[in-house]
Parts: sequence; structure tokens; C-alpha cells
Amino acid sequence: LISSLSASSATRAEVDVTIPEGYTIDQIFHLLEEKGVATAEDLQKVAAEHDYNFSFLKEIPLGDYKRLEGYLFPATYTFYTPHDPLYAINKMLVNFDARFTAAMREEVLAGGKTIHEIVTIASLIEKETDGTDHKKIASVIYNRLNTNGETAGLLQIDAILAYLNGGKVPTEADKNIDSPYNTYKYK
Repeated sequence: LISSLSASSATRAEVDVTIPEGYTIDQIFHLLEEKGVATAEDLQKVAAEHDYNFSFLKEIPLGDYKRLEGYLFPATYTFYTPHDPLYAINKMLVNFDARFTAAMREEVLAGGKTIHEIVTIASLIEKETDGTDHKKIASVIYNRLNTNGETAGLLQIDAILAYLNGGKVPTEADKNIDSPYNTYKYK
């Protein structure tokens, strides 16, 4: 009852929030918290636990809020303050779903990849580039995925180390971080 009353309150404000390209899910949630939309903790909980009804999320298991990494589409959104975290996240996922066209989905599947693989690779490219060399970086990634030998499948991307160490410049020691996302250790 209290939630419904506050949701329809005339004193409830709206805020426009611009999600920049390349922001991580943590950066997005902290920005939404800073703007009064919802707490980062509530957003993380909903992202981890809610089974959003989008085909591109069906194969991604619940339990870790970072499962939505790359799917919260960068754009400017209008939110209430406060906004239900479930609906705030849903708004960004609806935008991703609308912009990832049927033709794009068919192209991904025809290439033998999943949407999740393509979103992951696109996220890696975004973090590795200054915006001028997307094709070159994509080529390097696919070459590393398709080579034979001791480094086959090891992407060895420094941007992932920065993601794992909280955004700092990666060091040699970071190459030993024990995480399934560490592409220096795991394929």
C-alpha cells in the first residue's frame, strides 16, 4: 500500500539519466543510485534474481547480477525517483531488445555464435578501443579464439584485468587473479 501510494504521489520526481557507452553494470547501478533512481544493492539483487522474459537472457543462469553485463543499453532514460529497480532494469533491457533487430539476431545465429557470445565480444572490443579500430580488435580476438597451440583460446585482454581489479591500470600480478573471466588463465 505504501509503495503504491508513493508510486502515484504527485511529489514524486522524474530524472533523466544518460548511460554512456562502455559503462559496466557496476558503473550503471552506481549512476542510478547517485541520481536517486534506486540503490545499487537493490538493482544488483533484482538483476541477479529476476527472470526477465527476453529470449537473449534465457540461457544465462540466475544468481549473479553481472549476468546482465552488456545488455543494459546505453541511452538517456527517464526514471522516477525512486523507481522500482525491476522496472528500471527492464526499461534498459527493452531498449536492447528493440535495437537488436531480428536481422541482427539471424546474422549472429548464421555465424554459429550465440547472442551472449557476440555481446561479450562487443563489450571486450568497446573496452579495448578508442573508437577507431573496432575491426582490428575484433580480428585479433577471433584470431586468438581460432588458433592452435598453448595460447589457443586465451584472449589475454588487459581490459578484462581492469574490469577484475576495479578499473585500475592492470599489472603483471593481475594476470594471476583467480576469476573465470581472467582471459590470461582461462579460455
